[in-house]
Amino acid sequence: METDGTPPVIGILDVMVIEERPPVAVRRTHGGARGKLVGGLLIGAVVPFAVLTALRLVGYDGNTYTIAALALTPYAGIATLVLAMLALGLRRWWTGTVALVLTFTIAALVLPRAFENEQKALGGKHVRVMASNMLGGGADPDKIVGYVKEHQVDVLSLTEMTPEAVTALDRAGLFQLLPFHVLHPGEWAVGSGLVSKYPLTPLKLSGDSNRKQPSASVDLGGGVRIEVVAVHPSAPMWDRHEWVAEAKDLPYADAEHDIRILAGDFNATFDHSLFRELLTRGYVDAADQKGSALSGTWTNGIVPSVPIDHVLADKRAAIADFKVLETPGSDHDAVYAEIVLP
Repeated sequence: METDGTPPVIGILDVMVIEERPPVAVRRTHGGARGKLVGGLLIGAVVPFAVLTALRLVGYDGNTYTIAALALTPYAGIATLVLAMLALGLRRWWTGTVALVLTFTIAALVLPRAFENEQKALGGKHVRVMASNMLGGGADPDKIVGYVKEHQVDVLSLTEMTPEAVTALDRAGLFQLLPFHVLHPGEWAVGSGLVSKYPLTPLKLSGDSNRKQPSASVDLGGGVRIEVVAVHPSAPMWDRHEWVAEAKDLPYADAEHDIRILAGDFNATFDHSLFRELLTRGYVDAADQKGSALSGTWTNGIVPSVPIDHVLADKRAAIADFKVLETPGSDHDAVYAEIVLP
């Protein structure tokens, strides 16, 4: 059959199909590479949280970096939930499922701290204890004294207390309200002390760190005495071994002694095995008993606020109240607890 020289239509279509195939193939290749990249990024994001959860479950604090990471465990639960939703939305079923399991595991570990525990009905004296880390003496003394007045504090634990801070607190009227004291002021972070409405007798309950973590017997009158320690083990970011050693210096609470209270900056949260070991020595955490143990007390302005300041009471006592009190001039908020004695 003769033609006029115009190429057949079918031939043109064939050429067009052949010319279109390579770009399609290239696009599919690029899509597969992007998918692998996204999947790899999601897995890489989930793995650190899996390691963190495993450390928390087995009770191993590890090195300086994992100690810092464990303090953020409640926030890790939020992060894994976000990762789970993202992964499932992208149809990365295994990654999403793993992230969701981590979320539920972390939630099971931390959410009980948000619920108040029933307290024993006790008829003994009420003791009001406050602890404040002064950030090298920088905390506002008037604010601290104001809290002492407002909450009728009986015993005040002060850490990072410098000689200049003692002078400022005196000028603000602290020692008129709480005339009895055991003070060991020092440069920046090493100074600590106890100030009380009632007479104090110095004790040595904290071993080698006694000067940094002073303790005293408090005579409440009527033959009732308690023993209080101002707690401040070294920050693990600076010296992990010292952190462990000074925390282990803290005393046990048992029936052979008067009621004991530990109050101060523990540089540890519930997610550190070191802190949970302290609780097994016969104490309860006042914040945990009142459902406030997720309330942060310290931040450096970069990381979210974490609860490292505590009042631990002898488990023979009951907790009537707990508060976190904002403290200008310090990177720590003060903590207050009202403790009912048996």
